[in-house]
Amino acid sequence: MLRLVDIERKRVVTVTAVEGERSFRRRLMEMGLCPGTEVAITNVAPLGDPLEIDVRGGRLSIRRDEAAQIRVRR
Repeated sequence: MLRLVDIERKRVVTVTAVEGERSFRRRLMEMGLCPGTEVAITNVAPLGDPLEIDVRGGRLSIRRDEAAQIRVRR
C-alpha cells in the first residue's frame, strides 16, 4: 500500500485507511478523509510541509507526518 505523502502532485488516489491514534483518525474522518474518498495533493509548501490536499471539492492542509498515516491506492 502507498501512503498519501508518497504520491506526486495532482494524482488522484483513493483513501483505503487512516492510521494513528483514535482522536487523530476521528479528526481526519470528520474533515472528510474517510476510506473510499478520492483525494489529490494540490500544493506543497516551499519547505515541504504542510501539504495542501483536495478532498470532496474542499482544500485541507495537513502535515507530512499526518499524510504518512493515510494509506491510499491508485
